[in-house]
Amino acid sequence: MTDGAPETKKPRLGISTCLLGERVRYDGGHKHDRYLTDTLGKFVEWVPVCPEVECGLPTPREAMRLVGDPQNPRLVTRKTGIDQTHRMQRWAKERLTELDRENLDGYIFKANSPSSGMERVKVYDANGVPRKVGVGIWARAFKEHFPLLPTEEEGRLHDLAIRENFIERVFCLARYRAFKQADGGRGGLVAFHADHKLLLMSHSQSILREMGRLVAQAKAFRPKELLAKYEALMLRALTFKATPRKHANVLQHMMGYFKKVLSAEEKLELLEVIDDFKRELTPLVVPVTLMRHYARKYHEPYLKRQTYLTPHPAELKLRNHP
Repeated sequence: MTDGAPETKKPRLGISTCLLGERVRYDGGHKHDRYLTDTLGKFVEWVPVCPEVECGLPTPREAMRLVGDPQNPRLVTRKTGIDQTHRMQRWAKERLTELDRENLDGYIFKANSPSSGMERVKVYDANGVPRKVGVGIWARAFKEHFPLLPTEEEGRLHDLAIRENFIERVFCLARYRAFKQADGGRGGLVAFHADHKLLLMSHSQSILREMGRLVAQAKAFRPKELLAKYEALMLRALTFKATPRKHANVLQHMMGYFKKVLSAEEKLELLEVIDDFKRELTPLVVPVTLMRHYARKYHEPYLKRQTYLTPHPAELKLRNHP
């Protein structure tokens, strides 16, 4: 947490049940992901969802696949050709209504699943030839219902940059919802925006400027409308990846707060560390740790409160990769 920031409750994440080690797959097995349960699981609350079991299908069961139009595929059993599309869609509609009350901060889908795959799911044509162009029935319904919610597949989370970006989005949304629950006022929004300014800058400067204009004109909106507009902009900004170049720009911006207090040697060291990171010779944790040290050493309250310095639990080591 940043200095002086309120404690945020654990983010709530929907997740494909099989990824937690539950034996709910068509063959009676699971796809337990140890990173999700043993590492990330210490800092989030899971809301398990298994479309097949929850819509009434047994375990084990006949495997299914997507067939027909990739934009509107049918979900059918592989051998007997039984069409389960309507059963899945009816269940999905009810489950989405239930999830509205869960206040999810994100969702992790099972890759390649005809129900839960987010992308590149096999869709079979009339000749039985597959193409990886589909989206699972449940994943499509979920993303249409929650278009702004952070979502990912467990397979893509093995990419460290994608993992960091997803988890950063999740924790940012959880903090925003904690603010809305505890305060939700215009003054509180100004403070939230100030604390997250550098984090948002590392993703999209153009959307950050748009958010700044919204906050400056806060009195022109009703509170509910204001908060909804801000949340939509925030989540859209965070979909843009924070690249080494963007991070270096933020770090150089932060360095400006110390231009009158750093010694010549400290300035040189900080510039070298930022340059090494920009050239991908060192991980982000190195310049960020040094910046956090100077913020405390020189008592810079604005920087000490920046969530950019600690956007997620340090134990996840998301900024430790080059």
